[in-house]
Amino acid sequence: QGQPVQSWSAWVADVEYDRASGELSVTRVTAGHDQRAGTTAAAAHATDDLLDQKQRALLGEQARLAMAQTLAPDQGFDAWSREVRPLPGQSSAGLPQVDLIGGGTTPALRDIQLKAGGAFTLPAAAAISNAIHAATGVRLREAPFSGEQIRLALQHQEGSGQRPGGWRRLRKYGWLGGAAAALGATLTLAMPWRAEIAPVARPAADLYSAATIERGRRVALAGDCAVCHTAPGGVANAGGHALQTPFGTVYSTNITPDEKTGIGNWSYTAFERAMREGIHRDGRHLYPAFPYTAFAKISEADMQSLYAYLMAQPAVSSTPPENDLRFPFNMRPLLAGWNLLFHKNEVFQPDPDRSALWNRGAYLVEGAGHCTACHSPRNALGAEQGGRQYLGGGTVDGWEAPALTALSKSPTPWTEDELFSYLRSGFSDRHGIAAGPMAPVVAELAQLPAGDVRAIAHYLASFQAPATSTTTPAPITTTSLNESQKLSQANGKRLFQGACAACHIEGTGPTLFGVRPSLRVNTNLHSDTPDNLIHVILHGIREPANPVLGYMPGFANSFSDAQVGDLLAYLRSEFAAGKPAWEGVPESIARSRAQAGH
Repeated sequence: QGQPVQSWSAWVADVEYDRASGELSVTRVTAGHDQRAGTTAAAAHATDDLLDQKQRALLGEQARLAMAQTLAPDQGFDAWSREVRPLPGQSSAGLPQVDLIGGGTTPALRDIQLKAGGAFTLPAAAAISNAIHAATGVRLREAPFSGEQIRLALQHQEGSGQRPGGWRRLRKYGWLGGAAAALGATLTLAMPWRAEIAPVARPAADLYSAATIERGRRVALAGDCAVCHTAPGGVANAGGHALQTPFGTVYSTNITPDEKTGIGNWSYTAFERAMREGIHRDGRHLYPAFPYTAFAKISEADMQSLYAYLMAQPAVSSTPPENDLRFPFNMRPLLAGWNLLFHKNEVFQPDPDRSALWNRGAYLVEGAGHCTACHSPRNALGAEQGGRQYLGGGTVDGWEAPALTALSKSPTPWTEDELFSYLRSGFSDRHGIAAGPMAPVVAELAQLPAGDVRAIAHYLASFQAPATSTTTPAPITTTSLNESQKLSQANGKRLFQGACAACHIEGTGPTLFGVRPSLRVNTNLHSDTPDNLIHVILHGIREPANPVLGYMPGFANSFSDAQVGDLLAYLRSEFAAGKPAWEGVPESIARSRAQAGH
């Protein structure tokens, strides 16, 4: 005690910088530390049982935290949340490898000497700065460091040879160039045939950095690529999933890097054109069931990363079925006119009057997430409606995608926390469980950093009805029932008590198969249509967004159409009091059975 301590600490860092995406990451750190004190004799007698693997893990975590603090978080709308620890079930491949080297003569003594606090992490910034200089030739002298700083420095180096005054002349005629570019883009959209982009060899596996591929994986998760591009029981992203539209059936394409049946021979230029303009590599127009109208908003860095990720996946040879669209909707050249009317090839622009969190959420919802593709109504030509109808509810594969704004039929207004819980876990105790096409979407979102899901929830919450200090319950209207209706509801009540009450009855009782969702706040029971509820009753929830939620069996083979109708009548009157009885129930039941082949 009171003895002076001499400490030495040295770090060597390996960094990766991807010029295409602007991603900067630390991939490996070698950290060495030693110290000398006047009272090292006590330490020298330390026993080997002090060699604690947990202690080493904590030191490695300390090194990773130092790295994270040395890298500047990008504040742009396309910045992905940084997480030092991976989500449960994920590998730590995206985290830097840390090798610890200590001094001393025994393993126990080395671990004791590595306990140095601030002295251990002091060289972190210098190590990263040196590594950046070695990799790029750019010397950054003040932490935290970012890929944006490197990009600007490289641009300055490359542009230093330009003649003075060139920028001023460019600005003078900039408006003319902008007008010409806008006119050219409009005419390009109106072209019924586009030129083929020549095929290329599949990019080498090591062309893109691990950080860029990881970023692309997150873009793919936010965009639910595998949800639409994977057939039931098929290989991920190999295509063949049937997308039902009012104009016929469109089958998703193979987006694995197979060179014959997938996108393995697509250059980045061809990939970006498809994502932003809806044009195949061979020049064909893509149907807007593929939401390029939303993907056009993705930033260049995210687009590059998504391409890198897809090209790094296993190639699968798979040819999806041919589309089955009615005439004239099967005439691809007509889509040029559709694009001219309804598509804007523009990258997302943040709102300067909104917070960074709101803009981040808007970017994810409007861009990669393409939430409007399902949750906004469409006009007669299949284009999404905006304005007051933005996120006002739509249909997908026979399911109602409810409104995500104040137009929601939910009896309880959505809050940011409820939205976050639902999108993160697939369940909200004030709204219900994610089912149908939404369940796999939630399963994808659950793998994103929590900060990004929070941004989505924050953005969507801004469209909810403003909270009031006092709420007046809506009056419950009662209508007289004829004998047939009374009998139907009585039969429905018996069915509920025998098949549903064990899991859905309110009050005390065991939780048998997962969560116990309340039916009184379930959005489906308050909807204007019974479709979602019919789907769940007949087909159950076989693959919940989260296994903890539990499995719900389907009753398609147990209940007749009449019994399903009776159960619906009871559920509507009991748990959505005041709502009128649903109409067209027999037709909805028949559609649901036909959709599943029952």
